[in-house]
Parts: sequence; structure tokens; C-alpha cells
Amino acid sequence: MENNQDNKLGKKIKKLGTGFGLSQDELAHKADVPYTTLTKIRTRVIKKPSMYFVAKIEKALNISIEELI
Repeated sequence: MENNQDNKLGKKIKKLGTGFGLSQDELAHKADVPYTTLTKIRTRVIKKPSMYFVAKIEKALNISIEELI
């Protein structure tokens, strides 16, 4: 992923999660990812999450990777 996309990923995850009516905790649970990791990505502490993480989020939201990034 490009750096510019990395900076927007957290915002995109938040927007999509909220759009699906999911809290951050609910999204973390549904995607089977640690809540703290999701928080770090949304706040840009982690700027380049693994593709494994991204794939779990896209699967939980039932969207394509293109929609997420």
C-alpha cells in the first residue's frame, strides 16, 4: 500500500465500521482482531498494518480490499 493510503486506512475503517452500525469493539470482535490493534491503526500508531489484518477487516465488513483502501 502507498503511504498516503496508509494514513487514510484508519479513517476508512472507522467510517465503514460506523456505516455498518458497528462499534470499534464490535468490529474487532467480528473481525477476530485485537481491539488494541484496531485502535492503534485507527489512531495511526500503526501506519502499515499487515495484509492479514486488512483481509480480516474486509471479510468482517463483507467488502473488497479496493473498497477498504
